[in-house]
Amino acid sequence: MSRYFDEMSAALERHGGTVEKFIGDAVMAVFGVPNVHEDDALRAVRAAGEMREALVALNKELERDHGVSLAARIGVNTGEVVAGDPQGQTLVTGDAVNVAARLEQAADPGSVLLGGDTMRLVRDAVAAEPLEPLVMKGKSDPIPAFRLIEVTSGVAGVARRLDSPMVGRDRPLAQLRQAFDAAVDDRSCQLFTVLGAPGVGKSRLVAEFLGAVQGESTVLRGRCLPYGEGITFFPVGEVVKEAAGLDDFDAPEEIERKICAILEDGEQGAACATLAQLFGAADHDSAAEETFWAVRRFLESVAQTGPLAVVFDDIHWGEPTFLDLIEHIADWSRDAPILLLCMARPELLDGRPVWGGGKFNAATISLERLSDADCDELIANLLRRAALPDEARVRILEAAEGTPLFVEEMLSMLIDDGVLVLEGDRWIATGDLKNVSVPPTIQALLAARLDRLSDDERAVIQRAAVAGKQFHLGAVTAMFDGDRVADVRGTMMSLVRRDLIGPDRSLLIGEDAFRFRHLLIRDAAYEAAPKAVRAGLHERYAAWILDVAGDRVEEQEEIVAYHLERACRLHEELGPLSDAARAVGLRAATHYAACGRRASERGDESAAATLFRHAADLLPEGHPDRPRMLYEHAHALAGMFEAPSAYEATGRAIDAAIAAGDVALAWMARIDRSRSHMLMDPHALSTDESRTELMEALDAFEHLGSERGLAIAWWALADLEWMPCHFDRAGVDAERAAEHARRTGERRLLVGALLTKTASDAFGSARTEEALASLEMMTSEVGREGVFGHAALVHESIFAAYDGDIERARRLSDDAIAMGERLGVEFYVAASSGFRGRIEALAGDWRAAERFTRREHDILERLGDEGHRSTTSANLAVVLCELGDMEEAESLAEAGIRLAADDDLASQVTGRVALARVRSARGRHEDAIRLARDAVERFADAESPDQSGDTWIAFATALRAAGRTGEASDAARTALGFFERKGNELAIASAQAFLRTLQA
Repeated sequence: MSRYFDEMSAALERHGGTVEKFIGDAVMAVFGVPNVHEDDALRAVRAAGEMREALVALNKELERDHGVSLAARIGVNTGEVVAGDPQGQTLVTGDAVNVAARLEQAADPGSVLLGGDTMRLVRDAVAAEPLEPLVMKGKSDPIPAFRLIEVTSGVAGVARRLDSPMVGRDRPLAQLRQAFDAAVDDRSCQLFTVLGAPGVGKSRLVAEFLGAVQGESTVLRGRCLPYGEGITFFPVGEVVKEAAGLDDFDAPEEIERKICAILEDGEQGAACATLAQLFGAADHDSAAEETFWAVRRFLESVAQTGPLAVVFDDIHWGEPTFLDLIEHIADWSRDAPILLLCMARPELLDGRPVWGGGKFNAATISLERLSDADCDELIANLLRRAALPDEARVRILEAAEGTPLFVEEMLSMLIDDGVLVLEGDRWIATGDLKNVSVPPTIQALLAARLDRLSDDERAVIQRAAVAGKQFHLGAVTAMFDGDRVADVRGTMMSLVRRDLIGPDRSLLIGEDAFRFRHLLIRDAAYEAAPKAVRAGLHERYAAWILDVAGDRVEEQEEIVAYHLERACRLHEELGPLSDAARAVGLRAATHYAACGRRASERGDESAAATLFRHAADLLPEGHPDRPRMLYEHAHALAGMFEAPSAYEATGRAIDAAIAAGDVALAWMARIDRSRSHMLMDPHALSTDESRTELMEALDAFEHLGSERGLAIAWWALADLEWMPCHFDRAGVDAERAAEHARRTGERRLLVGALLTKTASDAFGSARTEEALASLEMMTSEVGREGVFGHAALVHESIFAAYDGDIERARRLSDDAIAMGERLGVEFYVAASSGFRGRIEALAGDWRAAERFTRREHDILERLGDEGHRSTTSANLAVVLCELGDMEEAESLAEAGIRLAADDDLASQVTGRVALARVRSARGRHEDAIRLARDAVERFADAESPDQSGDTWIAFATALRAAGRTGEASDAARTALGFFERKGNELAIASAQAFLRTLQA
């Protein structure tokens, strides 16, 4: 056995492995401890192959001399380990070690099994066959395994991907310039996205472009944080800060004053308050669409003084709402030369596969690899034209294979290690360049470089990495917190000289700021720190933010929550949580909950859902706040109309609320669950079943005294009345919802209830003077900004038409459409256009009615809103009948009926009205009368005089076409009575004219 151990140890040590221990006839070895190498996985596999070959040779001797032979099984795995003192008894422990042992146990005698992570790192240097995944005790998922067949000599573990260049960029640079010139010449907004893998040269390309346009444009920058879930508008905040000259922790009035100075006079009030609210500097609750409008108007104002380039870094980390904002600016900005320049990894397209698609003002490019000639030029630039030995140049080109960051970092490592030394104007190789390790991935390259730092440098850069890509000197200093005395500033300068970090603009007075040269350097430095160390540093960094922010913590609170959560999660990964670690998690949950409430109030349900989910996940089972967080998460998902996710989340919220004995919360979750269920499957619950459930909920909320629950239940009841067109009942329910919402103090809940109320006035029995008086009271309570202001204009326009003042109705409608466009919400533009179509129909301008109604239809089709499109299809069919286009009218009417739910009365009835017109035009009078009578009967219980009048006029028209004038006259008089009830003067005049034709 002694010969066996000697041969195996020699093979391991030749490849840089360290033999940890011998256990019986087993050998355990580790690669990458104490010093990391970029090719440790490949070294281990090569050693395993050589051990197998050495055993074959050894067995020949043993059989010859002793008549025996040995068989060995080898397992190779890769992963994180807990490393002890190399001089001690135990070197490494952890899950990666356990999996390696189990792979060895599963191997056949004489074979080598590789784990999944190992195979990924050596796949281009080996021939291996996949095995059935191994089911292992203690593992929830099977473990991938591969049987090693052969190791190819002289081949890297991972073939270099030549993704994108950093120099030799004439074409993408010209594309960028073209987009900028288009923005300037056309006074338009252009969206330009640069995609590329990490280290491919996106930042270099953008830097070169900005250098070229710096003198002729204003440049603003914002970046998405890598830990940025829920940090929705952080990039916007950076842009606004830079443009307005804001300093961190400016007084609220100073923030608003500086922002207002940028904006045009006519829009200062609303936009200033909305933007200042992002910094916690204004008592103003903004919906997401209001924030979008304010940001867009701010950028347009900046661009009035000259071309504007807005650069957003790392948007693949951006929240969906932030990505929506970018597309909103690109879609809706007018008369302002703006270039939106975004940088992202290809992962952006995972969540946004059609990013920028369908826009004439958008372009996306993917950066390609450098040629050898371009890499030569890059090396020459980095070395300031000093000559490099051919051997070194070839070695770097082989390692980099066209990836600019590989070129930079390989060259830096050779210089840091003293392998390359500058003598005069030439670099001299002081060592054997052939033995320089080639990193299989950029992460391994950076890890190898960071491993060469001094203890002080490593301690400083690890603390900086916890803070993020950008960080302040004070934050790093605070994270030492008595650990040891360190010359943090001096060490920071050393890291600057090593080109790992660089100076950055600071917004904190008296604080120096820095940033990592590349985010991947930050990632590698972060991962190099032990988890227990990272946990403590995250907590200290959160404390530093709180200390610096003072009373202005709201702007930074999501970041505080993130760092506290990371501290808790890292402790959790290390073993059972201590009481102190659990307390950190509870603090994180408290901060997330506060951020979630603010996001919900401003209407950013996407951010709210994420934030409340984090809070709920951090709270242990049985914690009194957990059911509420689960509910808020589910409620936000329901508000986003993500029905499947909301349905699942409400189920968890219901279970938690019941377990906690919170009856009110359980009922609120049940309401959201039922509404989500009906969105998923319109036939899941009947109207009667839903009403029964809501009445039970009302009884429960009354008994419990839950004002929020009562508001939600009455609002749900109001919505339930919409499908059967019981608008008067919906208005009563909405009023009751509003009364309860007022008692909760939740503005967003109140606005929602009042929107339902004003819509019920427009569609229901309220006459013009009554509805306008009600609307005036509502606007005095919640204002005319945002969603409610848009709704007010829409309804004022239709009531002006009812009064016969078509010109005023058109002016108000123009304002409503413009406001919808300004808010950047296409559904609002569609709704405004649909009401305008109704106005033009009342005025008898059927061509205009067709134009506006078709615009509504096309927008809804593009949005995929089949529920509203069913009604619009039917309305457009009626308009086309007036224009004599019976073919398309028939198709649209049938589509409206087919798309609509059975109890969607407006779609079902209007579709039949249109089909009756088509049948009459084709001489199929009995079919027409049958369809029109069916429409009248279906609408008999509706509470919508105007729509009832339209339905009876359609019945009268079908009867007149069949020559049944007496019955037609009766139907027309019934229609006239409905129009008189509503006070629709134009419809009254039209019905009277119809009656006169029957009397002629």
